[in-house]
Amino acid sequence: MWTLSGFVDEISPDFTEQCRVASGLGLTHVELRSAWDVNILDLGPARLTTMKETLADHGLQVSSIGSPIGKIFIDEPFPPHLERMRHAAEVAHFFDAPYIRIFSFFLRPGAHPEQHRDEVIDRMRALARVAEEADVVLLHENEKEIYGDVPARCLDIVRSVGSPHLRLAWDPANFVQVGVRPYTDGYAVLRPHLEYVQIKDALAADGTVVTAGKGDGEVARTIRALRHDGFDGFFSLEPHLALGHATGGYSGPDLFRTAWRAFTDLLKTEEIEYA
Repeated sequence: MWTLSGFVDEISPDFTEQCRVASGLGLTHVELRSAWDVNILDLGPARLTTMKETLADHGLQVSSIGSPIGKIFIDEPFPPHLERMRHAAEVAHFFDAPYIRIFSFFLRPGAHPEQHRDEVIDRMRALARVAEEADVVLLHENEKEIYGDVPARCLDIVRSVGSPHLRLAWDPANFVQVGVRPYTDGYAVLRPHLEYVQIKDALAADGTVVTAGKGDGEVARTIRALRHDGFDGFFSLEPHLALGHATGGYSGPDLFRTAWRAFTDLLKTEEIEYA
């Protein structure tokens, strides 16, 4: 049984509406990235408590904290960011979230990834140590323009760090947007480290984000393979159907429902059960 979740800030800035729409779709879990147009790591204790109460009111649990950890340039100071990672772990504990999504640092335009590899790995090891101490699992997302944007460098990160507290999140649209055929080019090498799947698809021609199965993200092939492999985890809707930018995306309630319907229709076609 696969479990559906979603970046519910794509529904609305208002957290109550986020939860209302999510629960109305039958979701049991959500991914927390922002509320009231404020990033989850920048909300104060009172608002975090309000969120926790609202989640409980709607029967929702948290699959992951959709943090911005690792979304700074590799040449920016790291110590303040490491403190932010410690806070992210505290937020994950507050919401009983088993995962925290992270990234492997933006590279300046024209920079060669191999020139920054050692610094990336050192920083990722430091982030993983925080996760180990906090007993949470970090999920590295293959975001565009970071060190780990293609399968080979995603694999390099997770192997080099070598921690069970650093695993991979799979975003097919992001792979498409950097010229990768997700299943064809990445599945076999990354599957042993794959822990979490984000549902977003895109067209290879121009990078336009589309609903699951309508783009070049090889979503159907990937979910068939995951079923064959016995994958048992979260699939988190991140539609980006109305707006996408470096810190997140937006769809609105109707397009979020459209994204949910497209993916659940795909699961039904493949005769895959989900909750």
